Amino acid sequence: MNTAMLPLALRTQGLVRYFGGLKATNDVSFDIEPGELRAIIGPNGAGKTTLINLLTGELPVHEGRIFIGQTDVTAQAIQQRVGLGLLRSYQITSVFDAFTVFENVCLAARRKQGVGFAVWKPLTAYGDVAERARRVIEDCHLDEVKDVTADSLAYGQRRQLEIAMALAADPRILLLDEPMAGMSAAEGAAAIQMLASLKGKYTILLVEHDMNAVFSLADRISVLVYGSIVATGTVDEIRNHPEVRRAYLGDDEDA
Repeated sequence: MNTAMLPLALRTQGLVRYFGGLKATNDVSFDIEPGELRAIIGPNGAGKTTLINLLTGELPVHEGRIFIGQTDVTAQAIQQRVGLGLLRSYQITSVFDAFTVFENVCLAARRKQGVGFAVWKPLTAYGDVAERARRVIEDCHLDEVKDVTADSLAYGQRRQLEIAMALAADPRILLLDEPMAGMSAAEGAAAIQMLASLKGKYTILLVEHDMNAVFSLADRISVLVYGSIVATGTVDEIRNHPEVRRAYLGDDEDA
């Protein structure tokens, strides 16, 4: 994807958030390009969740600015940011256990349009919605279970369904906060494969503790330590960065 002429999908300038006298985020500036899979990593307590909450509007910013595209959303509420295409996966995902994967994804796509379904019409009657649902289900590697009810899915498949439902809402940027948490090794491997197939099709900000996933997936990585971004770069640059190795990867150069 040639993104040279496209505006940045997301940009922050000098974000600061205090909790009492503590700076939970300290002058955080970064950007995400359209179609990029960008990762944020850092040790526990680094401020990753606080940063995500600032981006979504769940916490107000004390200093700094946030832009979605070219729109300054710093003072905008959560729903206004959702309307501009910034989605955290759980903001759109209310999975209905008795509905199939296909029906759940259709409902998420229809909800984006702000209208419901007529109970006497089959979902396939909504051609645009059904087609988008089929495309997203394929993107999320759920084809084989599209007619299975959500309550019958394995844990990893259910997490993939949540991502599919978020993508059905056509986000400009999708925020994924530890999507592989609680998965088995096999489920994690399947999730990595699925997310890899989404690269370039969607713009994704990934916060994840699984370093194998991050190093397998990310176009660029930013490392957050004590509320500050201490490094940003490609996978190789971050893997070989001496400060990152000491602060996050646990490498002791004197060992």
